[in-house]
Amino acid sequence: MALSRRRLFVLVSAAVMGGLLAFPLKVLSTQQPIAQAAVSEPSVSVNLFQAIVLGAVQGLTEFLPISSTAHLKVVPVMLGWGDPGVAFSAVIQLGSIVAVLWYFRQDLMQITTGAWKAVSRSDYDSKDFQLALGIILGTLPIVFFGVLLKILVPDYDNSPLRSLVAIAIFSIGMALLLGLAERLGQRKRKFDDLDVRDGIWMGLAQALALLPGVSRSGSTLTAGLFMGIERAATARFSFLLGIPAIILAGLVQLKDALNAELGSNGMISLAVGVISAAIFSYAAIAWLLRFLQTQNTWIFVWYRLVFGVGILTAIATGLLPNS
Repeated sequence: MALSRRRLFVLVSAAVMGGLLAFPLKVLSTQQPIAQAAVSEPSVSVNLFQAIVLGAVQGLTEFLPISSTAHLKVVPVMLGWGDPGVAFSAVIQLGSIVAVLWYFRQDLMQITTGAWKAVSRSDYDSKDFQLALGIILGTLPIVFFGVLLKILVPDYDNSPLRSLVAIAIFSIGMALLLGLAERLGQRKRKFDDLDVRDGIWMGLAQALALLPGVSRSGSTLTAGLFMGIERAATARFSFLLGIPAIILAGLVQLKDALNAELGSNGMISLAVGVISAAIFSYAAIAWLLRFLQTQNTWIFVWYRLVFGVGILTAIATGLLPNS
């Protein structure tokens, strides 16, 4: 039964995301002026207050299944601040990494030392070894598809795939998938039942988060529910699995941010954003794990639907530009 639900997740997610991706890809091929406009529009400077707010948005949405990328693009635009830029948004993810590393420090120490001992004893059935290998192998899909996406869409950061319309469509699509997983998932498997295969399956789901609006936490939580894992156990493993991916995303953009002519004020704002993201990320992790112990995910399903439909409505009525 678990395997059939995994296959169901792959088939349904491929069908939904394939259909939803058709519109942005059509835009990408036929609306070149939009992409050119996005490229010519520079990122705006971020002051200290804005850095605190954006750090809070990053922290709260990185680990909740509602997409930090989408909110970091939509919120500042709605507030009239403009796009803070991909580099700023990516670097403040390092604050989220500090938070998740600190929160799960005991888990990480247990898995690392346990896996090392298992290798020394050639005990490859060890639970710690299985989890460690699952995290490593589960990180490969998002790295592979991330590089592939950069090759196929060289100016991806400024492409219509990152437009507000695309974000709204992907948000709605993942809401439907999460709702289906909540409805069908049996939620019988606990954290101690997970193995390397779960890491691989959830890693494949995590790769969907390369599309803004999908949410790394949302895609892995959806996959975990389809695989019959308890909500809180899924979230816990999702956070551990996401550590390498978030670190890579932040470090890739850190070099560009440091090389940019930010000035002392720009670097201070960046540091404030990282600290703010760390504080709010820690709070979001603690809250979500407690919440999912007794509650379902329907609140996030409905939020994502309202979020996506709201963006499309605002664009259709001219309240927001499709930037």
